Amino acid sequence: MNASLYDTTVFTCNDSLESMMTCIYEAYASRLGHRRIRLELEPVRQPELFCRYLSVETDEKKAFAVVRSIKEKISAKAWQTVFQTAMSWRPDRPDLIYRFLLLGFHHGPAVTDMMQYEAVSRIYDVSRSVYREAHLFREFIRFACTSQNILVSHIEPKSNILSLTAPHFCGRMPSENWIILDDNRKLAAIHPADQDFYLTHVTDRELALLRQTEKADACSALWKEFFHSVSIQQRYNPRCQRSLMPLRYRHHMTEYLK
Repeated sequence: MNASLYDTTVFTCNDSLESMMTCIYEAYASRLGHRRIRLELEPVRQPELFCRYLSVETDEKKAFAVVRSIKEKISAKAWQTVFQTAMSWRPDRPDLIYRFLLLGFHHGPAVTDMMQYEAVSRIYDVSRSVYREAHLFREFIRFACTSQNILVSHIEPKSNILSLTAPHFCGRMPSENWIILDDNRKLAAIHPADQDFYLTHVTDRELALLRQTEKADACSALWKEFFHSVSIQQRYNPRCQRSLMPLRYRHHMTEYLK
């Protein structure tokens, strides 16, 4: 097909970091004109007229080349921003990253301070929101002990924050076997004792089997009792409590489970 027949070429990719980096590589190398290019995640919800859609297959070498270029030609800070944005829930995150990198490869490390550009300010808003969510879950994650003495926690974050929260618990529980499960994405961070953690997908059957092994341990009961005993009824302020501990975080918090 002749690309000149279309107003926009849309490069599509899977919802993974490697796939998004590969998509950025192909879009940048296409030389179709950056204004005539858009990046989207698959599946495409509503195809538009006069747009040509090109599905990009994941290529680890191309993805690594993009990551290396970001670190070497822009900065490590820029890569951290890109990585956190890639973990966001937003469906337009590949295009946000692409627009940011166009400026980054042109201006170099200074781009991280160029908030006057919409592409920079938008990606930093998304990156900060992911960081804030990861920070909150470091405080709100609760572990329960299984019958095999494995610590298990369930979370349902908006963004894919497992790779941002798991290192926190590696430093605090290095000699424990623990698992943090993202129930929405069926993704788990698994930490064998005295080893580094790794990420893996879990099936519905594996998730159900894991739930069957979970038990109500004594520490959970003590934590519930402590939470309720230290509360002061006269100072109960649900509005302030919701501000500091939003309702959507409480679904798997021990002190709120019945």
